[in-house]
Amino acid sequence: MPRSDTPQSDTPRSDTPRLPRARDPRLDAFRGAALVMIFIDHVPGNPYERFTLRNWGFSDAAEAFFVISGVAVGLAYAGRFSGEERAERGLWPAVQPVWRRAWTLYQAQILLTFWAIAIFAGGSILFGLPELLTTINLRQVFQNTEAALLGIPLLTHQLGYVNILPAYAVLMLAAPGAILIGLWSPRLLLALSLALWLAAGLWYLNLPNYPNPGGWFFNPLSWQLIFMVGLATGLAMRKGERLVPRHPALIALAAGFLVLVLAWRYLPGLGEVLNHQMARAQRLGAPPLFTAHDKTYVSLPRLLHILALVYLLASLASVRTLCGQAWAAPLRLMGRHGLLVFAAGTVLSLLFQVVMAGYDQPAWMAWLLPPFGIALSIAIAALAERQKAQKRRPAAVAASVPAQVVVPVPAPVSAPVPAWTPRAHPAE
Repeated sequence: MPRSDTPQSDTPRSDTPRLPRARDPRLDAFRGAALVMIFIDHVPGNPYERFTLRNWGFSDAAEAFFVISGVAVGLAYAGRFSGEERAERGLWPAVQPVWRRAWTLYQAQILLTFWAIAIFAGGSILFGLPELLTTINLRQVFQNTEAALLGIPLLTHQLGYVNILPAYAVLMLAAPGAILIGLWSPRLLLALSLALWLAAGLWYLNLPNYPNPGGWFFNPLSWQLIFMVGLATGLAMRKGERLVPRHPALIALAAGFLVLVLAWRYLPGLGEVLNHQMARAQRLGAPPLFTAHDKTYVSLPRLLHILALVYLLASLASVRTLCGQAWAAPLRLMGRHGLLVFAAGTVLSLLFQVVMAGYDQPAWMAWLLPPFGIALSIAIAALAERQKAQKRRPAAVAASVPAQVVVPVPAPVSAPVPAWTPRAHPAE
C-alpha cells in the first residue's frame, strides 16, 4: 500500500493505529483489464481480438498499461521522497525500492525471453515447423547466436510479444528523479517530458538495437510521456487533487474526440478522407510524429486518443462505482498482481501461438484457448493473493496481542534500609 507523506519513526506517536490509504478500485480494475487485452492481442487469430482497445481507436492496451503504471508509481513511492521523509531518512531509502523494482522487471524480462526461446524451439521440434525459429525476431538467436546472446541481457535484442518490460524498467530507473521534479513542480515535469517526446519523434532518437539495426519497438524516450502523465496523476491523487480539473467542456471535448476517432475507423468514406488529409499534410512538410499512427514514437493521434480516454474515464463518477462492484473483482485481483499475471500471460500466449500453429489454427482452439488462459491467470493471481494474506496473518496476530505488562514485585526486606540507599531494580 502507498505510504503516507507523514514521516514515521520507530516510536509510536499515538495509541491510535494508522489506517492504510484506501486503494482506488479503478487502478487495479483498469490494470487487470489492460492485462486481459494484452493477453488476447498476443494470441493472434482469436475472435476476441475484435473487442480489445486497439479496435476502439488509435491507441491500445499498451498505452493504458503505461499510464496505469505511472499512476501506481506516483501513489506507491512518492511519499518516500517528501521533504520530511528525506530529512529524516535520507534519499537512498526512497530510491532503493524503486530501483529494486526496476531490477525485478529486468529479471522478469530475461526469464520471459528464454522461456519464449524454449517454447518456440520446442514447438519447432515437436511439430516439425522450422519456420517457428524465424518468427518473433528469433532469427538472430538461432542464426547469429553469439551476438544475440550478448544483445539479450543488454536489452538490445528483444523478441516480439516480449518487449514491453524493458521500456518499463528504464522508466523505473528514471522514476526517482521524475518524482523529485514532480513533487516540486508537476508542470515542469510534464514540460520536460513533452520536450523529450518531441525531440525523440522529430529527430528519431531511440535506444539502439543489437545485432539487428534500428531501435527499441517501445522507445522509452517516447513512451515516457505517457508514463509521466500517469506519474503526475498519481502525485496529484496522493494530495486528493486532480491533475486536470473536471470541467464539462473538457469532458465533452474528450468524448467528442473519441467518437470522431471511432467514426474515423469505421464510418465508410470518412476514414479515407481523413487519412488522405493526414498524408497530404505530411507531403506538405508536417512531421510524421503529428500525421502518422506510429507506435514506436507514440505519434500524436495515438497520444491524444489515450489521453482523451483516460481523462473521460477519470471524470465519470460512475466509473469508480463500477470498478468497485463484485463483477470487477477478478480484474482487480489480476491488477493487484500485475507483473505476475503479465509474466504468466506472456508464457501462456506464446505457448498458445505455437500450439495453434502446430495444429494449423483450428477454430475451436481460437475460441477456447484465450478464455482458458484468462482463467489460469485469475487462478494464479488468486494463489498469489492467498499467499500474501498468509504472510500478513502472523504479523496481524502479533500486532493484536497486547504487550505483557510486568508488575515488579519488591524483594523481601529483612532489615530497614536507610533512606539514602538506592534500591536495586527487581530484575537486577
